[in-house]
Amino acid sequence: MSPKRSSGTRGPSGSRRRAELLAIAADLFARRGFQATTVRDIADAAGILSGSLYHHFDSKETMVDEILRDFLDSQRRAQERVLADSGDARDRIAGLVRQSFRTVHRHRAAVVILQNESNHLATSDRFAYLRAAAGDFERTWTRVLQEGQRAGVLRADLNVKLAYRFIRDAVWTSVHWYNPRGRLTLTAVAEQYVTILCDGIAVAETKR
Repeated sequence: MSPKRSSGTRGPSGSRRRAELLAIAADLFARRGFQATTVRDIADAAGILSGSLYHHFDSKETMVDEILRDFLDSQRRAQERVLADSGDARDRIAGLVRQSFRTVHRHRAAVVILQNESNHLATSDRFAYLRAAAGDFERTWTRVLQEGQRAGVLRADLNVKLAYRFIRDAVWTSVHWYNPRGRLTLTAVAEQYVTILCDGIAVAETKR
């Protein structure tokens, strides 16, 4: 059950302002670290007094909670859409990789926060859902990989847990190096990952 959110200003303008403040906080948490960032830092970056920030959020814990829950909910919904629309296991894996790239980079700051802060945050009961969510995502991926093995689409000797962690880390750590203003588009990177994961990097024996 989600904790009760702070009673900030409601209505369209209030919701927009909350979203703006959360974006500012997410950027600071990702760049400076959650523990090193103070409420005053967030207020200063937003150009308001600390007291005004408390009108929207009762603590920085509430802010990071909303940031992470929004990302995890978005990731979960996107995965459900992929699994509902895709065909065989290979199509599902490719779809999950493409979706993960889109969602990860749409929520770049949240992913960096998760990578840097999840172990610390998860020590609090309030953030116990982080480990639960990680388990849910792993079970989704391993189920798809196991289905591929049973269908003969994937290697029978594949260790699905290691395969999942390899894919997860390869996709999520791309937030640290991918440059949206660079030569490669996010779609091009995702397609290259799909090719590497599904076809490998070595030339097939029959083509040598």
